[in-house]
Amino acid sequence: MCTNYAPVQRQLLRDVFGVEPPPAEWKPETWPDYAAPIVRANGDGRRDSVLATFGFVPRSRIPQGVRPFDTMNARSETVGEKRSFSGPWKKGQLCLVPATAVYEPNYEAGPKSTRYRIRLPDEPAFGIAGLWRDWPDGTYSFTMLTVNADKHPVMSRMHAPGKEKRSVVIVPRHQWGDWLDCREPEVARSFMTLYPSDQMAAEPAPIVRRPKEPPASVEGQLPL
Repeated sequence: MCTNYAPVQRQLLRDVFGVEPPPAEWKPETWPDYAAPIVRANGDGRRDSVLATFGFVPRSRIPQGVRPFDTMNARSETVGEKRSFSGPWKKGQLCLVPATAVYEPNYEAGPKSTRYRIRLPDEPAFGIAGLWRDWPDGTYSFTMLTVNADKHPVMSRMHAPGKEKRSVVIVPRHQWGDWLDCREPEVARSFMTLYPSDQMAAEPAPIVRRPKEPPASVEGQLPL
């Protein structure tokens, strides 16, 4: 489960993803309920970028009295069945989550985890398969799609012992257009694969304490 990553900044959005950055600012690291850029394809097949909240149902949207639940990640095996995700998945509301690294806990050294940075050393940035939705007030939110990684040489090292290993889905750059243009759920499932481990790097990273309060919610984002 990925709940912390490094989003790309403005110049990489232009140079690598070919989109104009959203006007508002975002933090150098993204945590649940933080705003970060996503890349989508509009009705004309052109790409655009908007700021969206990390977590398909942000905490501020959960009704009073309902126990908080996490929606930062959507399991590819059940994304079409879960109430939180099924509607946008069936509508083909796919996106890329532009990142330079994802952060995961590694317990190889003992009972206490070490924060690890996972990146693609040969790429300036990469695109994680995501799903987006909009809200009546014109704001957006997103989730990252994940697959089982029990046998992946890199991602199987992450997370607590005894728990299922999961990995975000990294879409190869040459498939970005196909992913963003896809509107058929069964075709979208064909993208749900693990990235080659020999093209990934994982190393210890400095510990960063997540601030108790997330940045202000995304405002002023208009739907397509």
